[in-house]
Amino acid sequence: MTSAPSSSPTVPLPHLSAPGCVEASQRGAVLIATISRPEKRNALNDPTIFALEKIASNVPSDVRAILLTGKGDNFSAGLDLSELSERDVPQGVRHSMSWHRALERLQFGDVPVVAVLQGAVIGGGLELALASHVRVAEANAYYALPEGQRGIYVGGGASVRLPRVIGIDRMADMMLTGRTYSATEGLQLGLSQYVVDNGKGFEKGLELAEKISNNATITNFAVIHALPKIAEHDRGGGFLMEALMAGIAQGEPDAKERVRAFLEKRAAKVQHKA
Repeated sequence: MTSAPSSSPTVPLPHLSAPGCVEASQRGAVLIATISRPEKRNALNDPTIFALEKIASNVPSDVRAILLTGKGDNFSAGLDLSELSERDVPQGVRHSMSWHRALERLQFGDVPVVAVLQGAVIGGGLELALASHVRVAEANAYYALPEGQRGIYVGGGASVRLPRVIGIDRMADMMLTGRTYSATEGLQLGLSQYVVDNGKGFEKGLELAEKISNNATITNFAVIHALPKIAEHDRGGGFLMEALMAGIAQGEPDAKERVRAFLEKRAAKVQHKA
């Protein structure tokens, strides 16, 4: 199934929106989820995280990709400390696990997620960004984990996701010393896959989300669900899982038609664009 062109109208999705937290809309085959707390630098609270979980759990049948954005100058400045309530140890554990559940639903949901990052991508904001599959950073984006200076510890999955991207030592440095990384440094480390000029992030993110929405559904599923598990598996198990996934994918009617289109020169060849 192909996605609608970028000129498609943007249609609000009020049933998936959470006033004061997240705005949801649809543009062709792309669902746009926008964190809408600019007066708080899009700091994250429970209603915002659980609204994103609701979106990821109720993707419309004609949506093939999610575009995650933040309103205003920042993607997210992290946990909203003004709403941090005092919890005992069991309550704190359960709260962290509720965020894990929400971000796992985003990362391992029905469709790939493209995130557009600008300004502050801090703490919980970085944890949220890491739950996406493709990240586009604007030139003014910067990354930080200030939990060490706040007397708290990450609770939204950074301990699991971030070392896989930048390594344990770099994450420890960020938390212990307050070190920050720029958009350019983040690109080199893998915190994003793209860096664009300020103000161009949404355009690039939408372009990529629409491109993703044109892929075969089974291929997108394999990339977001099977690929991470294969990469973490032992070699023998990984090869077997890859073979099984390859067999399933190539057996799909959509795949057969796409291969025929390429062989009959009805599909464009891969070309590198500098």
